[in-house]
Amino acid sequence: MTSPPPARKLPETARTRHRRLREQGSLDRDALDAVLAAGFLCHVGVMVDGTLLVVPTVYGSDGTTLYFHGSVASRSLAASPGASVCVTVTHVDGLVLARSVFEHGVNYRSAMVFGAPRPVTDPDEKLAGLRCLTEQATPGQWDYARRPSRKELAATALLALSLDEASVKIRTGPPDDGDGADAELGLWAGVLPLHTSRGPLEPDPALPAGIEPPSHLAGRATPPAPPR
Repeated sequence: MTSPPPARKLPETARTRHRRLREQGSLDRDALDAVLAAGFLCHVGVMVDGTLLVVPTVYGSDGTTLYFHGSVASRSLAASPGASVCVTVTHVDGLVLARSVFEHGVNYRSAMVFGAPRPVTDPDEKLAGLRCLTEQATPGQWDYARRPSRKELAATALLALSLDEASVKIRTGPPDDGDGADAELGLWAGVLPLHTSRGPLEPDPALPAGIEPPSHLAGRATPPAPPR
């Protein structure tokens, strides 16, 4: 019988060490990959002109590198080469509704990636990075739409960040007060699940008649609800 491969671990550093809610923390590389694969929107924490900004942007991961759009971060890196950023990705899976407000919480999956990103300047890598972003958000769209021109490529700020320093936190399950004194209150407690789903396609009003959506979009969109 073949034994499973050993778990891949991320190194523990001063920035990735879990100090609070340690039981929810993980340095499992597979857990990091799963959190990153489940989304396409991240928040980048970066110092710009002495002010801390947290900027939402899209990303894509190839398993070793996180690529993300970064015009704001690019300005900061131009002024302070080698400056570190913190990139976070969070998925909210449910509201944990306990018997007491103190025990309320959130079921979530979250990753934090630390490091000094580098501007992507090589045209081939920039194309590969932009493909990674596009395919992460909408698989199949890169091969369907027009590719960036040389001028558009030069005008696009793309940053690359190694996944070598990162950590994950995950919370699942019911409230924690089911065996405490508040269980005697006779109040309902449990989880209110939250889901993100793709809705019906909304065609561009300028779209000529007869142009149907490509299969990679038509197959992934949620059909509209039937009229009541």
